Amino acid sequence: MGKRGESPSGRSEPAAAPEAAAEHPLVVTFNDLRDELISTLVYLLGNRDDAMDAAQEAFLKCWRARARIDEVQNLRAWVFRVAMNTARDQQRSAWNRRVKPLIGEELMIAGREEAPGVAVEDQETLDLLRQALLDLRPEEKEVFLLRQNGNLTYEQIAEIRSAPVGTVKTQMRSALIKLRRVLNPQESTEAEI
Repeated sequence: MGKRGESPSGRSEPAAAPEAAAEHPLVVTFNDLRDELISTLVYLLGNRDDAMDAAQEAFLKCWRARARIDEVQNLRAWVFRVAMNTARDQQRSAWNRRVKPLIGEELMIAGREEAPGVAVEDQETLDLLRQALLDLRPEEKEVFLLRQNGNLTYEQIAEIRSAPVGTVKTQMRSALIKLRRVLNPQESTEAEI
């Protein structure tokens, strides 16, 4: 790394005032979707530390490209795309190919905070859902999480994944069928009879 105030290439960059940086649309967007982004990355990468690293790296990549931000049509989708690509890069790197345990406390579905006094049954259902998500094929899991946590359209997900919209919809349908089977085993048994 270069000295403070230098870019990785060694060129000096003007330092932004902290107040101005905090109000930058990229910072505001990143802060608004941080929880959903990190929970999505946790499911993809397997643990919170790697998810936090990927989110930080994604932010830095976005920040370095901030001069072109006015060209971005959907800032939220762009941030998710950068984060997903960063996670994929992290998964491919030799350093990160080691096996990592999935700890229940690290696995969360963003925006689903439990209210005080939630019944044990709700916790069991949430645990079933978490396990079912882990059992999905990687592409199904990614599509489901981008749709659920990222609130992205099928078109945006297709763009992020470089896949046809029809394929994304099929993967989402497959994920939903599998999740419903786990959460409502009686309904899926009755439907199969």
